[in-house]
Amino acid sequence: MRAEQPQAVHLADYRVPAFLIDHVDLRIELFEDCALVHSRLNIRRNPADESQARDLVLNGEELGLESLMLDGRPVENHRVDEGFLTVPSVPEHFHLDVTTRIHPRDNTRLEGLYQSSGMFCTQCEAEGFRRITYFLDRPDVMACYRTRIEADREAYPVLLANGNPVDWGELEDGRHQVTWEDPYPKPSYLFAMVAGDLVEKRDEFVTGSGRTIDLRMYVEARNEAKCEHALASLKKAMAWDEEVYGREYDLDIFMVVAVDDFNMGAMENKGLNIFNSSCVLASPETATDAAYDRIESIVAHEYFHNWSGNRVTCRDWFQLSLKEGFTVFRDNQFSADMGSPTVQRIDHVNMLRTAQFAEDAGPMAHPVRPDSYIEIANFYTLTVYEKGAEVVRMIHTLLGPDMFREGSDLYFARHDGQAVTTDDFVSAMEDASSRDLTQFRRWYEQAGTPELRVTDTFDAESGTYTLTIRQSCPATPGQSHKEPFHIPVRMGLIASDGEALPLDAEQNTETVLELTGDEHSFQFSGLAERPVPSLLRGFSAPVKLDYPWTRDQLMFLMSRDPDGFNRWDAGQKLAVDVILSIQQGRDTEVDPRLVEAYRTLLTTPGLDRAMVARMLALPSTAWLIELTDEADVAAIDGARHQVEQTVARALRDELVQVRADHHPGGSYAFEPGQVAARSLSNSALTLLTRIGDEQGREQALAQFEQATNMTDRLAALKALVDSPFSQEREDALARFHADWHHDPQVVEQWFAVQSGSPWIGNVNCVTELLAHPAFDWKNPNKVRMVIGVFAGRNLTHFHSPDGSGHRFLGEQIRRLDAFNPQISAQLAQPLTRWRQYAPHLRDSMAGILRELRDLPDLSRDLYEVVTKSLGESG
Repeated sequence: MRAEQPQAVHLADYRVPAFLIDHVDLRIELFEDCALVHSRLNIRRNPADESQARDLVLNGEELGLESLMLDGRPVENHRVDEGFLTVPSVPEHFHLDVTTRIHPRDNTRLEGLYQSSGMFCTQCEAEGFRRITYFLDRPDVMACYRTRIEADREAYPVLLANGNPVDWGELEDGRHQVTWEDPYPKPSYLFAMVAGDLVEKRDEFVTGSGRTIDLRMYVEARNEAKCEHALASLKKAMAWDEEVYGREYDLDIFMVVAVDDFNMGAMENKGLNIFNSSCVLASPETATDAAYDRIESIVAHEYFHNWSGNRVTCRDWFQLSLKEGFTVFRDNQFSADMGSPTVQRIDHVNMLRTAQFAEDAGPMAHPVRPDSYIEIANFYTLTVYEKGAEVVRMIHTLLGPDMFREGSDLYFARHDGQAVTTDDFVSAMEDASSRDLTQFRRWYEQAGTPELRVTDTFDAESGTYTLTIRQSCPATPGQSHKEPFHIPVRMGLIASDGEALPLDAEQNTETVLELTGDEHSFQFSGLAERPVPSLLRGFSAPVKLDYPWTRDQLMFLMSRDPDGFNRWDAGQKLAVDVILSIQQGRDTEVDPRLVEAYRTLLTTPGLDRAMVARMLALPSTAWLIELTDEADVAAIDGARHQVEQTVARALRDELVQVRADHHPGGSYAFEPGQVAARSLSNSALTLLTRIGDEQGREQALAQFEQATNMTDRLAALKALVDSPFSQEREDALARFHADWHHDPQVVEQWFAVQSGSPWIGNVNCVTELLAHPAFDWKNPNKVRMVIGVFAGRNLTHFHSPDGSGHRFLGEQIRRLDAFNPQISAQLAQPLTRWRQYAPHLRDSMAGILRELRDLPDLSRDLYEVVTKSLGESG
């Protein structure tokens, strides 16, 4: 066990910095075995600080201090402690010159400055800059940076940093330098630099004011053909942000770099976005439609951060959702405008309900604005990002799009160049709209997923329909009592003939009900019959909804609800009821009404094909677990498999017809019509092969051999892997690897197909993948695609009744924690919900957590996850 317990940082203890840094001059000398970092800091006392501190205390980790000068004179009485450099009795205003020696090649944490595939790159969010030089490494210290990078020209011809290039030239001994200047103040977490032998792809964008922005993308030569989609996505995002938010880009150049070894998906460093290769590189031959969609969204997300995160940043890390929640909301809006709004919403809510709701219900539950943390890297969570985006979406719903735009304009104008809080964001919305959002702030302060229990009555004599909604929220760690939330519930009423009923004198057929108390009743008059309620349209709030719909009502909503999201949700509710009734022994056979509902879905002309594909997918095992107390995964899986097999066999002819009608031909294009057709066709193929259909087998083999794009080829591979066709499965896996072994991003997909397969992805299979020559322990993508996919998606084998899946994960976490604590802590997340499961699984998972807790060299990152999961840490 650790000799010392790491101490938590608390929001209540926030104090303004004692000193401010106005300007940073960096000169970074890169060598093969080390880097020398020379920094000149222009420092002054903070007039807002009341502590009157005389000593300057800078953050620094794993740095070799070579020299330290204050106003040109050596500092003799400084002190270096673990994590800090103290310079005593400093003046009111001064220059501090610091030279540090670091070793990027040995930096396996991938924080600060490190080497990846022969290039130097940085990752400074959240606290990586302190691994480059001594600094006030906190987001509320904002400075302007001038960065000069020096390196061997032949090995590192490309030298990049934030801002605009202002100087470049040759040096002695075959070296060269490039100097960059960023005129906008930024916190140290947004500092970035890259040096490498990279190919440059160029484009340009003309802003609304007529400025031409130089767009550049830098990749390794082998990836040169995979840049077009990212650059096109960037230009779409730039145009959209001008049109929807009035935000124009501010520098002369915008750069994107692809890096193989990266702990995160991407990073929004000012003017120099660094991406995980898997999140930015695409070609039809190597990337699926889902990857194209994800890349478009992530590129937009990082670009949107230029304003919601860079120009206006967060005061402290407790305010992380200020930038991330707002920016996720913006990229969701963008994605909805680029494709199908209904499908985008379905996909987002599906992830929110299966993963973020689980986070809310577990020991790591925390508010959107946390109260404390031990390691900030552990709070880059779905709660901060996805639930934070839902909080912003609710403000948009309550204010309406026009008033929300006025609020965002005021927010950017009022706080440009500042580090602020979530309260500042909400205040701007209040001031622009004249609405009081005091109670709404509880969404930032209270953890957990609110639950809405809905009942209704209908008075036929008066034609009055009454809807009563009661809200509650379960206790979460540190918060046993919850005050009522301010919850917007978008809804409508539907007559028996499918017509939308008017809800008010203006004949509106949809309204937003606002819940502010524990219970509210809403009345609707002038109705000739009892309506079917369509509640929480578009998932207008991140809540759990309990209303006693009958199966017939759910079938009705599946086919008649004008809200596309609620049509999908009705189908999910119907399938959940059927699956859990079998799993819990209330039924032994699949309700034929579910089969008929799917048959109607497949045979009704004119429906959005992408939505139909989503509706064909049964609720995931993860969502079924979330809805079950003491979840027995094997039993849930068995019931789900029975339903899937029954539906697929009954609809075999319709599925074959879907394949004939909707499989797109011709050359590949990432456009909504083709994407929807491929999605529906491949969904049908999956169901056909799952039941061992011979025609499905032949179609899968033909598609695997003849596909001209990765979407169809990977879909065929998955269909064969997750099917009874064992020889075809082995042949396809071998052929796929032989064709694509030279491409790391495609090999990652090959890993994931196997580690995520409920048919073959057991512990033995995944252990063999770890020994594969293409697997690399130092590459986070490879680790996530094998270990992360197994533990996070392949719940069948991860929760094997013999505990082998849990033991496997514990062993890998222990190994990873020694050199990449961020990844080890991320991988431990599936174990944190151990209380949710049946006793035999619960005991196994808790046992692994206790073994990890007792490791003598446990990292801070993993310590926080493990002890909170066991209820031993606040």
